[in-house]
Amino acid sequence: MTVTEEQAPGPVRINLLFNERAVRVPYGVTLFDAASWNGIAIDSTCGGHGTCKKCRVRIAGDPPAPSSLDMRAYTPQEIKDGWRLACRTAATRDTRVEVPPLTTRPKAATVGVGRQVILRPAVQKRYLELAEPDLADQASDLERVLAHLDDLEPRAELPVLKTLGQTLRAADYKVTAVVVDDVLIAVEPGDTTGRRFGIAFDLGTTTVVATLLDLSTGTPVAVASALNKQQPFGADVITRISATMMDPGALDKLQQLAQETLAELAGAVCADGGVRPDEVYEVALAGNATMTQLALGIDPEPLGMAPFILSTRLFPEVLAADLSLAGVVHPRARAVVFPSFGAYVGGDITAGLLASGMDRDARVRLFVDIGTNCEIVLGNREWLLATAAPAGPAFEGAAIRCGMRAADGAIEVVGMTPDELSMRVIGDVEPQGLCGSGLVDAVTGLVALGLLDSSGRFATEEDAAVKAPGLAGRLTRIGQERVFVLHWRGPRKAPEDSIYLSQRDVRELQFAKAAIATGWHILLEEAGLTQADVKQVLLAGSFGSYLSPAAAIRIGLVPKVPVQRVVPAGNVAGEGAKMALLSLRERAGGLALLEEVRYVELSDRADFNDRFVEQLNFPST
Repeated sequence: MTVTEEQAPGPVRINLLFNERAVRVPYGVTLFDAASWNGIAIDSTCGGHGTCKKCRVRIAGDPPAPSSLDMRAYTPQEIKDGWRLACRTAATRDTRVEVPPLTTRPKAATVGVGRQVILRPAVQKRYLELAEPDLADQASDLERVLAHLDDLEPRAELPVLKTLGQTLRAADYKVTAVVVDDVLIAVEPGDTTGRRFGIAFDLGTTTVVATLLDLSTGTPVAVASALNKQQPFGADVITRISATMMDPGALDKLQQLAQETLAELAGAVCADGGVRPDEVYEVALAGNATMTQLALGIDPEPLGMAPFILSTRLFPEVLAADLSLAGVVHPRARAVVFPSFGAYVGGDITAGLLASGMDRDARVRLFVDIGTNCEIVLGNREWLLATAAPAGPAFEGAAIRCGMRAADGAIEVVGMTPDELSMRVIGDVEPQGLCGSGLVDAVTGLVALGLLDSSGRFATEEDAAVKAPGLAGRLTRIGQERVFVLHWRGPRKAPEDSIYLSQRDVRELQFAKAAIATGWHILLEEAGLTQADVKQVLLAGSFGSYLSPAAAIRIGLVPKVPVQRVVPAGNVAGEGAKMALLSLRERAGGLALLEEVRYVELSDRADFNDRFVEQLNFPST
């Protein structure tokens, strides 16, 4: 599945087929994590730690060698037939994986980075068989229902009362009460206790992801993603805030576009999962502060200028209808909106910290969510420090001459030796551009070969011919600007018609890298620690899943630690949103983070610019 100019080394992205579901995952992740990230339910009660031996999968064609745990979990014949534990089997090549249907209802759902959640959702259902009223029993319809819900003690709202009497009598007083938190939101005819669902949204500046969850089992039912429809207003939050400042009508339009994106994804996952909209009783929303305020129609202007003030850190009760979702979920569904720490450390980071368990680990860990705005959190269960660094859009392909998003045609991996260049392209098609992970790989390779010096300047033609004779011909000029050609195309094989890395592109990456490195250096100093004290680096978000840990260390994007300590955390914002739907306890833990995290503002530090300049250079070999 590769488009190369030379034969590429070992695979970096793996294509898997889980039953009939095709997914693409980073090389080396376990099949359990690969399934979890893509909403595919594999039975487990231990969270992928190898203790329950329930995560059974079958690889019929040329199965990998069994682990010692596989040998204890299966009979010799089962081993021969290809049965393996998903949590102990790494994705190292394209393969088909058979996943048995769940045989039991798990009482725990595994989410986040090795996190286990006790299933206790806010959405509760009770089947009631009520006595019909008569002259001797003239209790009201509502009193009759509430008397059988004394363990929940909910309150009812007017919309429920409007149809309550009709529902009770049409159903012969055999109904199901639906309670969310402390509110009776519906009384349904018959026994519907087996059907209760929620949707977790990761509202990103670029991409929005929706996951439909079965709240009875804790398992994902369907997942869908789409570009945020606000894209025409700019690639980052600053341009969207600026749009609201320059055009009085832009806020309403941006709100409408965000809500349309959420509604379309909600409709897609319900259709894919065979779930009626009125069976979705709660949604959770994790997004950065700007995206969240825009989705709710709150003026974001104060976020865009000093002193960068939020409208609120913690939102009051929000309904799904406030997000214009009433037509695609239950009309009285509730919404959980994650709170923000600051203007640029938003609810997506609150959700990510919850999913990654940063407040539960004794080790010092560094959480880095790399995007247009990079959020950084350092700490352990005793203390947490957070900050935000303006990385710019380089990692998403914007501001790069031949840059593009991580889509079909994007060069995602680049490998170099002094004699040859190899690359991998998403979709196994002709290269169309360079995405963020490919950008980092290319620059890292050039630095390692000496074709870029530590200041980010291209080597001379003479030096290039000595250091990398097989690549020297790729170092050329377009006009007065020096470039390095990654892929020649077109009949003329002219540099300007090809996919190349320019000197300005290198500078864009240096600016982004320097902002991020300055952020975590300052947090380490605030904590009185050094890089060696960091026991794990979590690379969050989609970009973190594709980024090479070795390359990130080599260019100074993350601390200089052993490469095995740098771990892609996946879409932890989305995972945190799932946790809020599955567990009231975890939801409370997310709120508690507001009091546990100390926010460090970089923009008011007198030394920030000097520190930023210090981090522009690439580390010496």
